[in-house]
Amino acid sequence: MSSDNINIKNKKARFEYLIIDEFVAGIQLLGTEIKSIRQGKASIGEAYCVIQKEEVFLRNAYIDEYENGGHYNHEVRRDRKLLLNRAEITKIHKNLKTKGFTLIPLSLFINSKGLAKIKIGLAQGKKLHDKRETIKDRDNKRSLDRIKKDYR
Repeated sequence: MSSDNINIKNKKARFEYLIIDEFVAGIQLLGTEIKSIRQGKASIGEAYCVIQKEEVFLRNAYIDEYENGGHYNHEVRRDRKLLLNRAEITKIHKNLKTKGFTLIPLSLFINSKGLAKIKIGLAQGKKLHDKRETIKDRDNKRSLDRIKKDYR
């Protein structure tokens, strides 16, 4: 897999949460971690973000051990610091104090310069009826696309 195609997504995020705002942050990684990400061996499905001492950290993200890492390999699920500027951290922190908001990772990708970036979203949890509405909208869109395809 080439580094251009690396785009690891949190597929449940848009279904479980209503995304209010999005930010792109750098990630402070070890050498074996970036090599594993370039091989596509990472998952952010169960991950979430926390703010500690005016710094943002990614928790519970899974980055598989690098197969050629030997004893230099990293912990699979460690806290990883996210690199954001002070204004973004302040904005996020202010919104997180509001009831019901959380910070979740949306996608992990390699940019054009070869650096690992993560798109995080300021989100609010959806209620059960909102999730049902999302499913209904998705099904309606699929059936509409099928009908359009038949008339071409």
